[in-house]
Amino acid sequence: MADSKPKLLVVEDDEGLQAQLKWAYDDFDVVIAGDRETAIAALRSEEPSVVTLDLGLPPDPDGTSEGFKVLDEIMALKPDTKVIVASGHGARESALQAIDRGAYDFYQKPVDIEQLGLIVRRAFNLHAIEQENRKLAARAGEGNTVLGRMITGAPEMVKVARTIERVANTNVSVMLLGASGTGKELLARGLHEASDRRDGSFIAINCAAIPENLLESELFGHEKGAFTGAVKTTEGKIEQADGGTLFLDEVGDIPLPLQVKLLRFIQERTIERIGGRKQIAVDTRIVCATHQDLEKMIAENAFREDLFYRLAEVVVKVPALAERPGDAVLLAKSFLKRFAEEMNPGVNGFAPDALAAIDSWPWPGNVRELENRVKRAVIMADGKLVAADDLDLDDNEEDDGAQALNLKSARELSDRKMIRHALARSEGNISSTAKLLGISRPTLYDLLKQYDLQT
Repeated sequence: MADSKPKLLVVEDDEGLQAQLKWAYDDFDVVIAGDRETAIAALRSEEPSVVTLDLGLPPDPDGTSEGFKVLDEIMALKPDTKVIVASGHGARESALQAIDRGAYDFYQKPVDIEQLGLIVRRAFNLHAIEQENRKLAARAGEGNTVLGRMITGAPEMVKVARTIERVANTNVSVMLLGASGTGKELLARGLHEASDRRDGSFIAINCAAIPENLLESELFGHEKGAFTGAVKTTEGKIEQADGGTLFLDEVGDIPLPLQVKLLRFIQERTIERIGGRKQIAVDTRIVCATHQDLEKMIAENAFREDLFYRLAEVVVKVPALAERPGDAVLLAKSFLKRFAEEMNPGVNGFAPDALAAIDSWPWPGNVRELENRVKRAVIMADGKLVAADDLDLDDNEEDDGAQALNLKSARELSDRKMIRHALARSEGNISSTAKLLGISRPTLYDLLKQYDLQT
């Protein structure tokens, strides 16, 4: 049956090539689109796993502007789609730009049908694996951990962890992008512990917390007498991380002159301490993080482009806590347990109004704000249960700005979110979850099975 075949969307305005591709891939359910409007309509209605995309589409068949608009819309509407873009001769920059904007791979024109077929089949296989990972991750439950120590039940965060695990045993530099307080250092430490450098040191330095005139010494070290107060030779953080991992937090705050010296180290893998003349070989893997828009800083000549590409061989975007449904409650319970043992052993849980407040709060300060509020609440709590008043939070209607692909997916997103919130709040208890949702147990079981959210 045609419906059982994987759906492949071919976005191509050449009718001859359309027919050739449709004929060549008879093991796929091939959907053809010749322009942006038709392509996005097909994406919404057919929900294909893989798309081949010619960047030269009308009304700009000789350029790439229309093709990039299609790519950007696909990534916004259905980011798990594997998009394979066509790259003409001499169009390497366009291909690399497409990869940077979320494309999975590219192929050269004129088309080699057999070679493209291999890329397409590989994309389908990867999509299937990632889909299975998402299903497993969606099975919410208390105490889910990734990378050894990070608590999450959200597929959004599990995807981040899986990406980090895949690159852990390589030597590529990793850049973590995300708002302050999202757990970037915890992820960096998890990467180190999952790598073959785990027996070496994990050295972290917050580049924004150290004055400009001291940052060079902190990173590169100094020789005795190099400046006033340098009473002994001191190793810098880079040397301390020899054989291990160096985590540069808030890398966007490194001043331009020091960026040059850091770039030289990355290229040559040797350093020279302040006041020293000897080149010291250092083998360290660099992981960095920032909440700043480095590409904007590059445009403003505030950050070196060559350093950016050296540091950002793999870029991982870390979602905000508000983008991880159910995680606030899971994390809050973990924090409460830890802080109660340390500061107020009489506290053993959250009152229902506190759980509701945690669930609905947007957490602009992310995990760090949650941790601080729970810590304060445990100290302030008079009884066994932390109340909403202890957290000093107001009720807040959560605004889910996620852009749904179609009406069906919008309903599914809403159902999944509510169910995951309820499961987290009721600690996986089916009866309690059903009551919170206002449905019967059989209905809840049906929904859990439909959305593969079994606990």
